[in-house]
Amino acid sequence: MKGTVLGIEGTAWNLSAAIVNENDVVAEVTHTYVPPIGGIHPREAAQHHARFASHVIGKLLEEGSKKGVSISMIDGIAFSQGPGLGACLRTVATASRALSLSLGLPLIGVNHCLAHIEVGRWKTPARDPVTLYVSGANSQVLAYKMGKYRVFGETLDIGLGNALDKFARSAGLTHPGGPKIEELARKAKNYIPMPYVVKGMDLSFSGLSTAATDALGRASLEDVCYSFQETAFSMVVEVTERALAHTGKHEVLLAGGVGANTRLREMLKIMCEERGANFYVPEKRFMGDNGAMIAYLGLLMLNSGDILSVEKSHVNPNFRPDSVDVTWINEKDLEGDP
Repeated sequence: MKGTVLGIEGTAWNLSAAIVNENDVVAEVTHTYVPPIGGIHPREAAQHHARFASHVIGKLLEEGSKKGVSISMIDGIAFSQGPGLGACLRTVATASRALSLSLGLPLIGVNHCLAHIEVGRWKTPARDPVTLYVSGANSQVLAYKMGKYRVFGETLDIGLGNALDKFARSAGLTHPGGPKIEELARKAKNYIPMPYVVKGMDLSFSGLSTAATDALGRASLEDVCYSFQETAFSMVVEVTERALAHTGKHEVLLAGGVGANTRLREMLKIMCEERGANFYVPEKRFMGDNGAMIAYLGLLMLNSGDILSVEKSHVNPNFRPDSVDVTWINEKDLEGDP
């Protein structure tokens, strides 16, 4: 693998751009949309991205130049093609097309979910893991098999991160709610029974979020936060363990912004130890949405010849990871894993 790619992420609240090569992240610049109240407003987030895109990209190129990577050394432009908020995706795609056309560089459309997985494989020893991917809008258990990342289980309604944020808003906590819920949960004294909804290999979080809100009238905020976390995390760990048993794999990778939660990591680590599997988590900067993951998967795709024409670079807010032909993994490279 060789080359240098500039990647832009902007599926939701984080506008982030990075330059990577096969060795490391050369430079990364991020500007985050922070809603004044409540959750993310798609139109306002898109307006934020449009307002700051040139600033972020300009600063990135300046930082890259300081690290010895000039604009002439960039080999491709990657962007988050989906899934995500349509207005945000279109804004980032427009900026990426403009860069591609003005610089005469190949354009690479990246699946946001798979970028989380591939940056995790890059930045940890994981080779062929079962991945628990939990973010705001997405909650899936995936593993690679025969040319695609297969989804073994997923949420049937809202993502775990959105469920946490929805409850946090009802409890009067500011966005993002996950870190605040985690902090309050550490002070809890009691567990309150909550709806545990696992349907085969799939999950449901909307009822759990509603039940947690209802419980605020009869229990402390700390106990409700703790109970919400314990229930939701037990659900995703159960499905991950079942996927591990089904696939016969020996590694678990945690990806996505919710993966920053230390209690979730602890529960997954215990499960893996009991099964004799290796558990991997990349450093925190690669857990949330970031430009480096888009640039890195873009580099993998560029090296496998997986590029887009501008005419076919439309965004897809519902871009499923299991619809992507994985051109960048050689089956033989995964053979002989422990």
